[in-house]
Amino acid sequence: MKAGINKVAAALAVAACVGCGSRDAAQPKSNSGQARVGPKSDSSQTRQNLTAAANGGRAKIVILGDSLTAGLGLPVEQSYPSVLQQRINDSGLPFDVVNAGVSGDTSAGGLSRLDWSLQGDVRVLVVALGGNDALRALPVEELTKNLSRIIERAQARHITVILAGMEAPPNWGRDYIVAFHRVYVELAAKYHVALVPFLLQNVAGDDTLNQSDGIHPTAAGARIVADNVWSVLRTVAEQAQQKPRGGS
Repeated sequence: MKAGINKVAAALAVAACVGCGSRDAAQPKSNSGQARVGPKSDSSQTRQNLTAAANGGRAKIVILGDSLTAGLGLPVEQSYPSVLQQRINDSGLPFDVVNAGVSGDTSAGGLSRLDWSLQGDVRVLVVALGGNDALRALPVEELTKNLSRIIERAQARHITVILAGMEAPPNWGRDYIVAFHRVYVELAAKYHVALVPFLLQNVAGDDTLNQSDGIHPTAAGARIVADNVWSVLRTVAEQAQQKPRGGS
């Protein structure tokens, strides 16, 4: 595997959990063109924030993830979804980025809150889940099933999906690491969705780009994560703006 994958394996080995711990709930920004960010652990409040975002005037790009997406340990404006909102604005694309990251979420958690995460005119869904599945050594079959259902349900609503890959720690052995890695590649091929090969590429394992827990990016690291997603999202967003609401 690539060196970046080996780096993340080492980083994940010393992390207790992607998204462990909590932060006070952050309120979503109300102005159009600002990333709306839900709280980091309270899914009830997250639902309220996503509902408020759905009632906004512009089409939405929703990022469904865990604490890496939520921006644990960072001010709201430094999370990678907020950085992506800046890229969207600078490119003149008519979207609001909705941060649907909840700390500690597994793929099953993301699936359970999918319907209310997709309220309103959602054109693109970025699925950035799996880190907690890996750290808990949950079966790859479960990850596959949950991600498949998320993709299928989004596509049934004519929402374009981007899948962001994650890697497993070395604790569980090579067979698990390889099987986990393949889930994302195989699902992207099966459902014909765009793939960000590794969400934490060029960030994982670099002490200068991660907070003291060794897994959550610093502001500089979050900008690189945004680069990783933007390399795929930009083209997808440009295409999505041409589609009518509910169009295929």
